[in-house]
Amino acid sequence: MARIRSKRAKIAVIGMGHVGLPTALGLASLGWQVLGVDCSPELVSRLQAGEATFYEPGLADLLQQHLGKNFLPVQDLEKAIREATILFLCVGTPQKTTGEADLSQLEAAARTIAQNLNSYKLIVEKSTVPAITAQWIQRTIRRYANNENGRKHLDRIEFDVASNPEFLQEGVALDNISRPERIVCGVDSDRAREILEEIYRPLSAPLLMTGLSTAEIIKHAANSFLSMKISFINMVADLCDAIGADVTKVAEGIGMDPRIGPAFLQAGIGFGGYCFPKDLRAFIYLAEEHGVDFSLLKQVEAINERRSELFVKKVRNALWVLHDKTIAALGLSFKPGTDDTRESPSVRIVDRLLSEGAALRLHDPKAMPLLQKVFPPQEGRLTYCDSPYSAAQNAHALLILTDWPEYKLLDWNQLRATMQLPLILDGRNLLDPATVRSAGFEYISIGRPEAPGFQGTASSV
Repeated sequence: MARIRSKRAKIAVIGMGHVGLPTALGLASLGWQVLGVDCSPELVSRLQAGEATFYEPGLADLLQQHLGKNFLPVQDLEKAIREATILFLCVGTPQKTTGEADLSQLEAAARTIAQNLNSYKLIVEKSTVPAITAQWIQRTIRRYANNENGRKHLDRIEFDVASNPEFLQEGVALDNISRPERIVCGVDSDRAREILEEIYRPLSAPLLMTGLSTAEIIKHAANSFLSMKISFINMVADLCDAIGADVTKVAEGIGMDPRIGPAFLQAGIGFGGYCFPKDLRAFIYLAEEHGVDFSLLKQVEAINERRSELFVKKVRNALWVLHDKTIAALGLSFKPGTDDTRESPSVRIVDRLLSEGAALRLHDPKAMPLLQKVFPPQEGRLTYCDSPYSAAQNAHALLILTDWPEYKLLDWNQLRATMQLPLILDGRNLLDPATVRSAGFEYISIGRPEAPGFQGTASSV
């Protein structure tokens, strides 16, 4: 423990994706010597050149601050394992068609660790994984360390496996790391507990120590519960649409109850990204594998999957015929503050509108380079624009698909002058209805009355 307390022990973070790179730089900020390991030569080369490989606010600056000092990007996994004492596993766990997590990258990392055990290691599972994965990592390391090239020395080399699920939100990931709301660690030894306590001591955040499988379930349960809140308010928004009520006021009213809270009660076109949909399906799959009824979460998923089609229906009802209509779509990432388009509702809506023959003009502050790899530009059908005003040129409708804050600050009179029809469909309830209507727009949103009227206010009495 002396080497840990003095930070003379190195940390290797394996996997330099959306979890691994912020984690590695966060640990470097705490004073640790961190090896950032990835199997992609191109990715490692870009990091070594000081280039952040995806957009996250503050990430590029933090990389420049620690590169070559506390943070060293490397490709040699075996050497990194031998040099480091603490190994954070941040490799991908993509989803199979069944909803089950594909743990092949994690298993491969465990085998490589087993083949390079040269001293005590704490292996910290940070990737989102189903329960009992930590037990499989332990079993894999014991099995391969005992059998690789006839080695029989595992009884002389100790190791621990811990679970330390991440709760990073893209767009505010670095803030989540430096000022976490809570830290969850699953351990089965005092040594693993003491090391993790020492690593996280400077953060002064609530630290929950549990067993391995309990920590693994906490991550899936948290994301599934938040998904449920989103689908619940979207279900309520559909009823508000039907009877002319205002879902934003409903959300405000129920969010005032401290047992519910206001977070994740913003109605819209549904949740996306890499974590919520994947974790929800993996949790359902895990429950079914163990004979537990998770039909509640199946409905959460079903409600979310219908959101895109319901929004396209709103567009269709507003325009009547979509074929040959020019539609401006603002926002392509699954949320503001990131360039991540994985499972983005915006992408599903773009795909559906293209299939119905609409011509789309797209804008996003950060996500367009990535999306062009999925939807290449098509002459007269799909155009990527350098500004919202360019996107709105000659459009029959303007769609708000991601709630980037800069879209609230647009000059609505300028937009009105450049569009063929003054029609806005707001899939995120981002805009103030009175503001855009006063500029001459027809404004349609999610679960809010289309006609202006008394909206009510909150006050103390």
